[in-house]
Amino acid sequence: MTLNGYKAVIFDMDGLLVDSEPLWAICERDLLDRRGKVWAASIQNKFVGLRIADFLRGMSASYGLSDPVEIMRDELETQMCALIPERATPRPGAQELVDYLQANGVPCAIASSSGQVIIDKVVESQGWGQVFATRVTGDIVPNGKPAPDVYLEAARQLGVAPADCLALEDSPNGARAAVAAGMTTFAVPDPSHSHPEALAAVTPHVFDSLHEVLELLRTRANESV
Repeated sequence: MTLNGYKAVIFDMDGLLVDSEPLWAICERDLLDRRGKVWAASIQNKFVGLRIADFLRGMSASYGLSDPVEIMRDELETQMCALIPERATPRPGAQELVDYLQANGVPCAIASSSGQVIIDKVVESQGWGQVFATRVTGDIVPNGKPAPDVYLEAARQLGVAPADCLALEDSPNGARAAVAAGMTTFAVPDPSHSHPEALAAVTPHVFDSLHEVLELLRTRANESV
């Protein structure tokens, strides 16, 4: 089905669908604490939206960490998988938007920088398995966000041209990836790390919440009847 001209909707996940960035911050602080380093938001926020290996390489350079990326990644993902079922909650409007798209038969996908194990754990914890049968991790494409690869792969798996997709993002790095993929990009800043002004420099479509996105889609749908 086509909704407002869009044949599919592709979602970022962390900070957009679920309020998981505070959980990542807990895991990152613990990882740094174990190595005698002090977590700094000014450093972490530069890397939000990057796939985990790129994120950890940035952390290593910034904090002077010497452990292999693979070891640190395992630490983060193990702790995150324990926290997600207990503490990950949908971002405002996420459940309502997902329900609306499902009810209208709009194909949906996740295009996330998180690893597959994290994506699957989030989808399972929220009961979104039927909606998000297509889940694409940045690990399987040559380049992570802000390159467009993960969005292009999600569109390919859905069988929909990128220009016919609506992408939803919460970070500047992620929004750049979706825009570079040629998709209409709606941005909903996660206040834990992003500001509307930063996203407005990437896409003109910036919203306060997914509730606003849903209201716009409903209004446009009614107007086209």
